[in-house]
Amino acid sequence: MDFDYLFELLCGGLVKGSIYALIALGYTMVYGIIQLINFAHGEVYMTGAFVALIVSGVLTLSGYSGLSVLVLAAVVAVVYAAAYGFTLEKIAYRPLRGAPRLSPLISAIGASIFLMNYVQLAQTPDFLPFPELIPEFEFMETASRFISSVDLVILVVTTLTMVALTVLIKYTRIGKAMRATQQDMVMARLVGVNVDRVISATFIIGSVLAAIAGVLIASRSGQINAAIGFMAGIKA
Repeated sequence: MDFDYLFELLCGGLVKGSIYALIALGYTMVYGIIQLINFAHGEVYMTGAFVALIVSGVLTLSGYSGLSVLVLAAVVAVVYAAAYGFTLEKIAYRPLRGAPRLSPLISAIGASIFLMNYVQLAQTPDFLPFPELIPEFEFMETASRFISSVDLVILVVTTLTMVALTVLIKYTRIGKAMRATQQDMVMARLVGVNVDRVISATFIIGSVLAAIAGVLIASRSGQINAAIGFMAGIKA
């Protein structure tokens, strides 16, 4: 057996799996609290990638380069995606919270179709190149045949993000409120938890995770289009 090839496949699987895990966490958080599959979540992931592309293009033309561009683009993408998640919950889901289960599901599908077509009209349905912003690290030279610098950055960022999310859910006030709302929404209201605020925070956090995943996968693949959110969402 070729162990070099096996290790290369293992690293590739870990990298892609970590990206899908970030997207899946957003799905799980929303479903765990309001029992709704947020079909627009994949499009938020795609939107984060496009925002990062636009911001990185502007910064590159302004003379910036390297990891600083990627970090700034990711920050803007995260803020933009968080605003999208908050707005989606406010407009598409909250008015239907007491409606039959099929109604918010249809609304979620409609929001997904709207976001995909909006990006196609505002940008293009074709694939667009994403700039190479992560340089090759010198200390990675010996392991470059197994894992690239981009893959290493993805693994580090996703690990830190998941650790931060775990700390947020287990040890912070909003995390405890989210767990209480997930266990019993009615009882959570009775003990003073602002359920509407908790649900909005859940959508915002999920959108932030999706945006981070979108920026990372765009950096790895080198190209994006308006349809990348659909397949990523299905896999997640």
